Amino acid sequence: MFKKILIANRGEIAVRVIKTCKRMGIKTVVVYSEADADSLAVEMADERVFIGGSLPSQSYLDMDKIIAAVKETGAEAVHPGFGFLSENAKFAERLKKEKIGWIGPNPHAISAMGDKLESKKLAAAAGVNTVPGFKGEIVDDQQAVEVAGDIGYPVMIKASAGGGGKGMRIAWNEGEVRDGFKAARSEAKSSFGDERILIEKFVEKPRHIEIQVLGDKHGHVIHLDERECSVQRRNQKVLEEAPSPFLDKKTREKMGEQAVALAKAVDYDSAGTVEFIVDPQKNFYFLEMNTRLQVEHPVTELTHGLDLVEQMIRVAAGEKLELAQKDVTISGWAVEARLYAEDPYRGFLPSIGRLVRYVEPAEGPSGPGTLRIDSGVREGDEISMFYDPMIAKVIGQGETREKAIDALAAALDRLDVAGLQSNAPFLSAVLDEPDFRKGAIHTGYIAEHFPDGFAGTAPKESQWRAFVAASALIHTVFVERAARIEGRISPLTAQGKPHNWAVLIGDQEFAVEVTLEPQRESGFAATVYMPGLAAGPLDLETGWQPGDHLFEARLGKERFCLSVEDRTQGYHLRHRGFASLVRVYAPRIAELAARLPERPEPDTSKLIVSPMPGLVVSVNVEGGREVKAGEPLLTVEAMKMENVLRAERDGIIKTVAVKAGDSVAADELLVEFE
Repeated sequence: MFKKILIANRGEIAVRVIKTCKRMGIKTVVVYSEADADSLAVEMADERVFIGGSLPSQSYLDMDKIIAAVKETGAEAVHPGFGFLSENAKFAERLKKEKIGWIGPNPHAISAMGDKLESKKLAAAAGVNTVPGFKGEIVDDQQAVEVAGDIGYPVMIKASAGGGGKGMRIAWNEGEVRDGFKAARSEAKSSFGDERILIEKFVEKPRHIEIQVLGDKHGHVIHLDERECSVQRRNQKVLEEAPSPFLDKKTREKMGEQAVALAKAVDYDSAGTVEFIVDPQKNFYFLEMNTRLQVEHPVTELTHGLDLVEQMIRVAAGEKLELAQKDVTISGWAVEARLYAEDPYRGFLPSIGRLVRYVEPAEGPSGPGTLRIDSGVREGDEISMFYDPMIAKVIGQGETREKAIDALAAALDRLDVAGLQSNAPFLSAVLDEPDFRKGAIHTGYIAEHFPDGFAGTAPKESQWRAFVAASALIHTVFVERAARIEGRISPLTAQGKPHNWAVLIGDQEFAVEVTLEPQRESGFAATVYMPGLAAGPLDLETGWQPGDHLFEARLGKERFCLSVEDRTQGYHLRHRGFASLVRVYAPRIAELAARLPERPEPDTSKLIVSPMPGLVVSVNVEGGREVKAGEPLLTVEAMKMENVLRAERDGIIKTVAVKAGDSVAADELLVEFE
């Protein structure tokens, strides 16, 4: 067994590998870039080596620097995590020549499966079902249009190399093929250094279901059943679960057999994933094979009682698999959410910056199930524009799918993230969707259920009650505290005195009466009466204290946890997908406040501002030019994803404030119309 391993990665996956190595008694070395000098992975590792600038090309993609770090520290093997060099056959080959262990599959398997064009040929030869499509490389947009016409719309345009949703576009007509081909090719070149593009039939309303395989160096290959990853946005996974709520035993076995056959065809000897698309009739087709550990591997670990990182290390060290296919069983359910630093209310644009507050709920038993959190950050860390904007992976486990979902939803409620936006409200909204709860999902689920983007969800009656009761109690506590400080009342005279408030949420007004019970050592208790929302008074108990940003409470028989921000004009509360500014007034003040005129919003209709921090890739217009609605104005890149900003109306350009190559901040002026 290895005594020291170097981790050629960063963030959450580096921390994940370190944890397994510590449990196995293996020393760890991490390499780090300038942006990651103070990261959690650097803190946790036994040794650390600086390898260069923040750009991946200057650090995590530099093979020479990583190999030098291995030699400098005496590490015996390299674990690549996922991304960066994890699927680079040349890197695996170089390590082999240097007699450095590689915790991943053999270079031949990586090379064979890493090329989407060649992998489809190998899959077909191994008896694996494949998607209809053009078998060669597409050289230009004209050929792309011709091929798409032959296949029949819609088609999927995607990079031959890489993955993670980069270099992928769906096209429904000739114009979208031309635009999608150019964009996919550009993204593929910048992300993977390989601009080859392929086109295949896009299966409508497919499910994305993948099979986890595990092989050793002695010819043994098994599968660990499936993961469902159908809830995606822009071809990037958002929620994953194991097992799939869609597959039956017969289909599961067939998919597993084909995945193992493909793995054996390339002498696969590590953890890997064979991805399929599955149509509504349970016909399945090979999509690609990822020759590395997947981001979503925890759901398989939790439902199979295995540590996949440990298995990778053991087979890389030459050990035989201890598990036979007949021993593989599924136990319970697990659902994973990818918590990203992105703003769901602004089209999911990256929201990079510092984590001013970051508090995770405790792992372990959590209400209806069990909670696991894989993260690589701490409070005070910065989510950098140079890398993936993932904050953490939050995983709920339970005896049933419903309990696993409930455990995950409760965990997202109790995450406290501030300083940047996260996609937690959106994740919670999806988890609450009836169709998701029923398992009626497909890869177009988000686009279908949120066609106009995400603007929050309508409140349920339970959320009205929670918002009114919580804000009224919070306001009562602040009012009584101020009165005691000023000497107007004593704690004794305050006890048992009812407070009457008018609570304003949007255009709704609710009358509420709050009577605080005697002060506790921790938290508060009160009787709350909300005519119209409850038939009678309800008991409210909470551990909240002034200054806390989470309000976890029991109201009658209901339990909830709200996010709370004290604002000058009220309290900003959020529960899952519903958020609102809540104002609490004395009834007479509320009556007067209703008469105040609304402040008009400033006119920004002539301004195009950057929706996120990023790099201006190209500028398509100049001052004085006339443009039509929908015409591309410029392209901004962030997190290796290109975002085309288009004109929202016809008009004439007055000024262009940036040029290609400029770095821009969120809300920075880019273009002004006359």
